[in-house]
Amino acid sequence: MRDTAFACEYHRAATAHCQQGDLMRSRHIALTPAHVAQVHRVLEDPGPDPTWTYHTDEDYHALVQGLLASHPGAPDTWLFAYGSLIWKPELEHVETRRGTAQGWHRSFCFRIERFRGTREQPGLMMSLDRGGQCQGVVFRLPTDNLEGQLEKLVRREITVKPPNNIPRWITVQTEQGPLHAIAFVMNRHSRFYTGRLPPEQVADVLAKACGHWGSCAEYLHNTVAHLEEHGIRDRNLWRLQALVAERIKPRIPDPAGFTASQGS
Repeated sequence: MRDTAFACEYHRAATAHCQQGDLMRSRHIALTPAHVAQVHRVLEDPGPDPTWTYHTDEDYHALVQGLLASHPGAPDTWLFAYGSLIWKPELEHVETRRGTAQGWHRSFCFRIERFRGTREQPGLMMSLDRGGQCQGVVFRLPTDNLEGQLEKLVRREITVKPPNNIPRWITVQTEQGPLHAIAFVMNRHSRFYTGRLPPEQVADVLAKACGHWGSCAEYLHNTVAHLEEHGIRDRNLWRLQALVAERIKPRIPDPAGFTASQGS
């Protein structure tokens, strides 16, 4: 029953979301809320894996102090968002711009066994890997309580040792000119780093993986839809969402109240 309730609620919310604004080309996304609902499962959080080593309060504090010490010196502090930070920033910000990071690209390039995957059905998560370019969004952070904001940020993005994502300053080009921003980039020395996988293999994983936070398909759908809101269409993600949609059979609502799967 909880899965059915999620499917209905997610479909209503996503449908309403897709009706807003003139930029919502996302209504043509092949990976629909119906697809996402098919993958969703209600799962309990298995908790931290006792065989892994995790960051401590002292580690997080050191990361924040390192970012502050290496601050480029400009009066503002910017954060480059390329995935879930766009649609779920959880940080205060006072300005938003579109920006392009040269030398980096989005990639589902590290394995996850918690959050949006399990040990039995691992998922893949997105990071910034080297090469190419990436269009995203930059947020200007308020100057007050900057240290507290950054600590909240690193705790959200980093858990295990060695980390999957590493915070660093990168140059982002915007219409108003270049700026330096914090970005979380892939640590290629992480044991969970997969390297560049064929899109078909990535789609196979994203079409199935789900954890207590939700599914990888949901993450992909939200990222593509919110990029569209900002007028950004990532060619690789656009192809990937179509591949994932092909691998999921959404249930078609029946007027009488029943549901059936396509092709059944």
